[in-house]
Amino acid sequence: MEIDPWASKGIKNYDEICEKFGLEKIDHTTLPEPTHLHRRGIIFAHRDLDSILSARKAGKPFGVLSGLMPSGQMHLGHKMVIDQARWFQDLGGDVTIAVADLEAHATRGLSLEKCRKYAIEEYISNYAGMGLNPDKTSIYFQSERAIVQKMGFTLGTKTNLSEMEAIYGFSGKTSLAHVQSPLVQAGDIVHPQLEEYGGLRPIVVPVGMDQDPHIRLTRGMVSKTNWFNVNKNKLGNLTIGLSIQDNNQDIMGMKNDGGVDKTQRKIVIDRAISAINKAGYTQINSNPKHGTIDIKDATAENYSEIQYELLSLERQLGGMGLMQPSSTYHQFAVGMTGGKMSSSMPETTIFLNDSMKTIEKKIKSSFSGGQPTVEEHRKKGGNPDIDVAYQYLRYFFEENDNELEKIREEYVSGKLLTGEIKSICVEKAESWMKEHHELKEQNQHLIKGFLS
Repeated sequence: MEIDPWASKGIKNYDEICEKFGLEKIDHTTLPEPTHLHRRGIIFAHRDLDSILSARKAGKPFGVLSGLMPSGQMHLGHKMVIDQARWFQDLGGDVTIAVADLEAHATRGLSLEKCRKYAIEEYISNYAGMGLNPDKTSIYFQSERAIVQKMGFTLGTKTNLSEMEAIYGFSGKTSLAHVQSPLVQAGDIVHPQLEEYGGLRPIVVPVGMDQDPHIRLTRGMVSKTNWFNVNKNKLGNLTIGLSIQDNNQDIMGMKNDGGVDKTQRKIVIDRAISAINKAGYTQINSNPKHGTIDIKDATAENYSEIQYELLSLERQLGGMGLMQPSSTYHQFAVGMTGGKMSSSMPETTIFLNDSMKTIEKKIKSSFSGGQPTVEEHRKKGGNPDIDVAYQYLRYFFEENDNELEKIREEYVSGKLLTGEIKSICVEKAESWMKEHHELKEQNQHLIKGFLS
């Protein structure tokens, strides 16, 4: 089971994916104001989403990071990511969107000028009609934000070619520009935590499962930069361990001969204890010699608030002080022909600039879960799980769960014919697209507000 961010072959068994890569399932009943994507299990898993929900509950800031590959037209699959970004924004988060022009240049051979044209005309113009708040949305180009590349190179010291090969399947034939692009993406993901871009706060990245390699790489590199490691101990409480690194040995009280400067070590331990006290925890035992602090009145549920204070201290001491990014994962929508949805194959998807006539033609010729004849369909019913028209209602065009279930039941029973479910989908799709085009035209003046 391989996952490739640039050439995903499609994923069938999401339960197996969760188990293999250590993802947690999402329980939509625990979410505030879940969307139809959450309720239907389309957004199905996460990494550390609790840090985002905890920040929101506490009234603290949090952010959302997304990106776009400026290499073609925007289609419905891309819309899902923006819908998620808007949901987080409605909950109080700020949104940062990276235009991956450097990655498109490195992996797809596009010029930076062409990337910019694609981004503005095909993506950002559509974002204007999707309800994102330009006052809380920042869109930037990788090639124009030098700190992203600097952060990527800095984090790159925490990985090596062997790890990159294991995560991405790189080989001796892989170009160095291609190898470098994940590091730039890591810079994209973490840089919103810098003071000039919003400061220390949890950042969530909503993605399809094919992008998880970027998340795993970034989380791993970020954890290796942290000066204070927060872990659950055998008693169920939290233990803080000092992480001795090349750039903090003096601060952590390490001598050149490998011994410990007891005075300096006590200073850093005392400051860490003060930070923990600031988070509201006081039952503390410390072992300066071993560089550990046990917090007896804190459990895993208190991880986020303690980590926040320690990362703030790390920044005061001169470290990077970065949080590991959170992430959510959505299932892939099926293509119009029953296979993969792809921008490079126009017949497989609905683009946001398609005409109503084109949309109707694509839906009516889409892959069906119905039976070969009307008589057989009335008798056996259809299969909505493979029927594209039904799946597009489920993913994109029918937000009412009761109405969707009614359509499903009638299709399975044979009461609703293939042509009829396609007609319903056409009607709903045209209604949504008409409204979107109207909002897009009305909001074109907002485009400049989105660009940083």
